[in-house]
Amino acid sequence: MGSEGEIGEEIQPRTYWRWSKQDFLPEESFQSWSAYQTALSQTHHRFKDRLISRSNDANETVELRKQSENDMKRCLTWWDLIWFGFGSVIGAGIFVLTGQETHDHAGPAIVLSYVASGISAMLSVFCYTEFSVEIPVAGGSFAYLRIELGDFVAFITAGNILLESVVGSAAVSRAWTSYFTSLLNRPSNSLRLHTNLTEGYNLLDPIAVVVLAVAATITMISTRKTSYLNWIASAINNVVILFVLIAGFSHANLSNMKPFMPFGPKGVFQAAAIVYFAYGGFDNIATMAEETKNPSRDIPIGLLGSMSIITVVYCLMALSLPMMQKYTDIDTGAAYSMAFQSVGMTWAKYLVALGALKGMTTVLLVGTLGQARYITHIARAHMIPPWFALVHPKTGTPINATLLIFVSSSCIAFFSSLDVLTSLLSVSTLFIFMMMAVALLVRRYYVTDVTPKPHLLKLVVYLVIIISSSIGTSAYWGLNPNGWIGYVVTVPIWFFTTLAMSVFLPQQRSPKVWGVPLVPWLPSLSIATNIFLMGSLSSSAFIRFGICTAVMLIYYAFFGLHATYDMAHKKGMPESPEPLKVVNSNSREKAEP
Repeated sequence: MGSEGEIGEEIQPRTYWRWSKQDFLPEESFQSWSAYQTALSQTHHRFKDRLISRSNDANETVELRKQSENDMKRCLTWWDLIWFGFGSVIGAGIFVLTGQETHDHAGPAIVLSYVASGISAMLSVFCYTEFSVEIPVAGGSFAYLRIELGDFVAFITAGNILLESVVGSAAVSRAWTSYFTSLLNRPSNSLRLHTNLTEGYNLLDPIAVVVLAVAATITMISTRKTSYLNWIASAINNVVILFVLIAGFSHANLSNMKPFMPFGPKGVFQAAAIVYFAYGGFDNIATMAEETKNPSRDIPIGLLGSMSIITVVYCLMALSLPMMQKYTDIDTGAAYSMAFQSVGMTWAKYLVALGALKGMTTVLLVGTLGQARYITHIARAHMIPPWFALVHPKTGTPINATLLIFVSSSCIAFFSSLDVLTSLLSVSTLFIFMMMAVALLVRRYYVTDVTPKPHLLKLVVYLVIIISSSIGTSAYWGLNPNGWIGYVVTVPIWFFTTLAMSVFLPQQRSPKVWGVPLVPWLPSLSIATNIFLMGSLSSSAFIRFGICTAVMLIYYAFFGLHATYDMAHKKGMPESPEPLKVVNSNSREKAEP
């Protein structure tokens, strides 16, 4: 298969570094201005086609991979994935957001915020684990949603993945600068350039750009070498975390824990929605399935093992901070370093700052690694130019996709402050995780040409009620956090709908190797908790999210829709053009109900 040939043809060796129009816009709709005008005139028809069309397992795991021209190297084991889990998750969230949210929203009850976020994150981890074992491909949640919920929903998810990737890397690199400043014992923001731009965008950060450049360079060279470096840095970071826990609890002052919940329950859940960002990196592990030697064994161990340990560690660290220092005195920029200084351990702040830098460095390394693989698979589907799908023949890494992440993240990190970034990021992350839970229920309860139409109708009704009742619970919490009447209505509706799904709707598919337990209860609870946490965020976060979504839809109407339509209707593309078809009956296995 060449970049100009049809799907299924043999790939002719070509140079990796090429820049022709055909490498960026090979689709028929973009070959001439008249062809593009014709495509635009068919927007309604094409949108309907993309809205109801779904991909399938074989398409995502086999056919689309040919778009990369070269395979990624299978070099990772469960041991690598566990350490990637530590490296991807532990960093900016616990070292930066804990101080910020303890001071601003939760007080000493920040530990409850981490418990709530941790439970929600683990529910999402279950969903990701089942999908990544069944569909071991670099696309992660994008590929899973494209199979179960269709092309358009996958695009919205792809847009949020891109947003999450870019904003997440930018946020971590900004935090890196803050801790580097603390390590040098310099005043806050002294290493940033002060300008007269709007508040929140007026502190320029060239150091963040340099850090992003280094992380991108390392991940482009070799996945295996990145894993080795991650082992070393994560081990150092874990030693620092152990020190923080021991020293922190040894200098605990229980009087600092009063009042325990100064901002009330609303503050706890508002903080939970923000610190959820601290758990967000685990989805990067799912994108490495294509490079994992034995996905069915290694991914469950890597994902579930690392996240179980991380959840406990996060809760302990969140508890130690307000016990050392009164929540009103916590430094929101470098919380742990300043907390140790307040108890007379001035030297410890340098060790903590060094450990935080190590943690954030691994977050950037693993984040860049995973995000580039998301981008690669999104480009394979032609939702962005397929040039970004190419895998380098020597390194076995997606260099073009990595460069896209680096350039985009650098532009945002240079201008935007951390609080602006994290509120937007949390909405995007929670939305994706909520959609993953919906997709899992669809996968278990609907198989094309197998599931009777009455059962499909029941599934749709149940999902609508579960999502609506969850939105109602979240909305009532936001409007009246001290009330209870609304919960008497919304919570029983959610509960009995999930119960009805469990009793009256037979599952159409059983996982082949590893599956989420207690279906539909755990996925339904994941939907409810993610929507609830979304409702705890500020209105400004949703305004930014809405603006970004509107931009995505404009892009989709003028480019993504037509590119994916042309791609799906190429000769040999095994994607069903019929409504609600996943594959034809002989190309997708029916599992025992």
